[in-house]
Amino acid sequence: MEGEFIKFGKNLVSKEELLSPGHRACQGCGLSINIRLALKTLGKDTICISPASCWSGVGSIYPDVAWEVPWMQSLFENASAVASGISAAHEILQEKGKMAPRKINTVVFAGDGATADIGMAALSGTLERGHDIVYICMDNEAYMNTGIQRSSSTPHGAATTTTPVGKVQSGQQTQKKDVPSIVAAHNIPYLATACVSYPFDYMNKVRKAAETKGPSYIHVYSVCPTGWRVAADFTIDLGKLAVETGVFPLYEVVNGVYTMSVKPAKLKPVEEYVKPQGRMRHLKPEDIQEMQAMVDKNYKALMAKVEASKAAAA
Repeated sequence: MEGEFIKFGKNLVSKEELLSPGHRACQGCGLSINIRLALKTLGKDTICISPASCWSGVGSIYPDVAWEVPWMQSLFENASAVASGISAAHEILQEKGKMAPRKINTVVFAGDGATADIGMAALSGTLERGHDIVYICMDNEAYMNTGIQRSSSTPHGAATTTTPVGKVQSGQQTQKKDVPSIVAAHNIPYLATACVSYPFDYMNKVRKAAETKGPSYIHVYSVCPTGWRVAADFTIDLGKLAVETGVFPLYEVVNGVYTMSVKPAKLKPVEEYVKPQGRMRHLKPEDIQEMQAMVDKNYKALMAKVEASKAAAA
């Protein structure tokens, strides 16, 4: 194994690149970083499924496919159902002796539109049936591939092409859907939130998800410089601000037990997260105060779950 990994402190990172460079993703694309780091963790014995998304075009058009592992395109609504079929097929083939027993990772890389909206029913069914898959939702908070339309994951107040800023309304009118909590209600063995601004935390969570028998779900914060109107070199810094302000907390739920994986000593004001983003530049001080109150409420509710898990384990 010598020479195949690079050591960063206690962390080993594979030198092998399973996502080819030179794809068509925008500069600073959070999705491309998500996929690259996940594949470094999962290795070659991995089959990837993606629904309609940015990556249907920027990295998956023959003959310039960026995937260095088997990959297939699904419909918008059924990526998790396709993954469950692939996983079940491998199990049957191995049981019948038609395939040598080995661990094959079946992984979905999907956006928030295909997860929180169009594919929610299929995802729920896959989780309920207990299929051995890893589902990674790359949440860039809108339908970026088709023109930056709002999704149910778009945060309140954010401007999109279907939630414009004008005399009648001022950006997204509803609150961001809490998909991790919906997934947690299915009582799956492993769930986590992650952000590539904390790469080792993310890769460790991908590893845990792959090692877990049964369905695992990772909800990854994915900055979209184009849709969010931020500088392409600000992706990592903005991800850190999302975590440091409590807008996107990082935690795990293992067999129902909540733990924080990254916990800032003191949360920064939400205003520091809002100001760099062009999609939120129209927000007034009272709008930001409203957002701060919602973040405080959600963060308090999450910490209550963490403390309840601690108390139950004591």
